[in-house]
Amino acid sequence: MGHDPKAPTRRGFLAATAALGATALASPALALTGSTEIESDLSGAVSRNLSSFRALDWRPYFADLRGGAILADTQSRALHFWSEDESVYRLFPSSVPLTADLTRLGRTEIIKKVEGPDWRPTPSMRERNPEWPEYIPAGPDNPLGTHALWLTWQYYRIHGTHDTRKIGRRSSNGCIGLYNEHIAELFVLSKVGTQVMLI
Repeated sequence: MGHDPKAPTRRGFLAATAALGATALASPALALTGSTEIESDLSGAVSRNLSSFRALDWRPYFADLRGGAILADTQSRALHFWSEDESVYRLFPSSVPLTADLTRLGRTEIIKKVEGPDWRPTPSMRERNPEWPEYIPAGPDNPLGTHALWLTWQYYRIHGTHDTRKIGRRSSNGCIGLYNEHIAELFVLSKVGTQVMLI
């Protein structure tokens, strides 16, 4: 059976998502002891974002650090992590949702941790992009990168990305994305029950 050159392929899909920023997040994390806006100058965009990077105190956002805490700041495009005993604080650059209507703010928590996640587009993604594949297994083509943290909100994740151009930008369909090395670190530091807040 011959291949239809016009039929969408997984690699074609990934190239398109990289170019258009269709999915939700190699510099080292800032350790203090985490889908795609079209911009003509990516380095300038990242520099502008890094200028707003600053350490934050957890107290204005959380009543306590029970189970640890993650704060994802969609304005500064940064993810903060505090361990339960306050011995570990990490600050990671992140990708954030493309638009306000894709952004969910508020309190949630980690309910599942997956190393080597597979990916299925949500029904609304399929509606907007019917050419997208229905399923991508774990691996280098997967939009969720190497690790993913499931939140109580359906379809929302904190996950890695193989497309490092997305970090520091508005580039997701709702998720918070991190460099793969950073999500791997956060995966170890966090646990099921870790508090999460998106602002």
